[in-house]
Amino acid sequence: MISNPFLEKQLSFFGKELYNKILEISSLVEFDKDVEVLKEGQYVKVIPIVIKGLLKVFTRQEEKELLLYYIQPSESCIMSFSASLSNDKSNVYAKTAEDSVLLLIPADKINELTRQYPEFNDLFHQQFKVRYNDLLDTINQLVFTNLDQRLYHFLKETSKIKKENPLLISHREIANELGTAREVVSRVMKKLEKEQKVIQNYDSIKIL
Repeated sequence: MISNPFLEKQLSFFGKELYNKILEISSLVEFDKDVEVLKEGQYVKVIPIVIKGLLKVFTRQEEKELLLYYIQPSESCIMSFSASLSNDKSNVYAKTAEDSVLLLIPADKINELTRQYPEFNDLFHQQFKVRYNDLLDTINQLVFTNLDQRLYHFLKETSKIKKENPLLISHREIANELGTAREVVSRVMKKLEKEQKVIQNYDSIKIL
């Protein structure tokens, strides 16, 4: 498990009193890669804060998925926060993109924390701004950008977030996250390779 100094650094924006309160009521849990930690269509029971690792948040429609955004260390999920405040079912789902450690705050404590600690509200106000920009970027990519540009942008951003190059990702994974078909991704990847923007290996993609 992560040492307390590391945990305290990741949550330094809370201040000592709120930090101690959150540790008192929350659970620090390790998750393997590809574990679903927030389920679509269910009431939110915990609000995750990423301590180590990476979460990705998806929307799903008629068996097609679309990646909305990543949640990196010291960040949380504004969608689960919003659903918990209004006692609504989640309309997104989230899963780990790599082995991760999450701090899970009970959803039934959120109202109390928002009333008593302004620092807690500050976190989610800031997260709202970040996610709003993420969603605008996703919409712009979908509406105004052709697929080869969108795919190349996705690879560069994912490589940056994961700090990987070559990026360990399959055509099927890319298709799932972009809401398209694997065959389409494979065709566009060949085009990007001809344009010398990527190099494809057996199990990875190098972004040039």
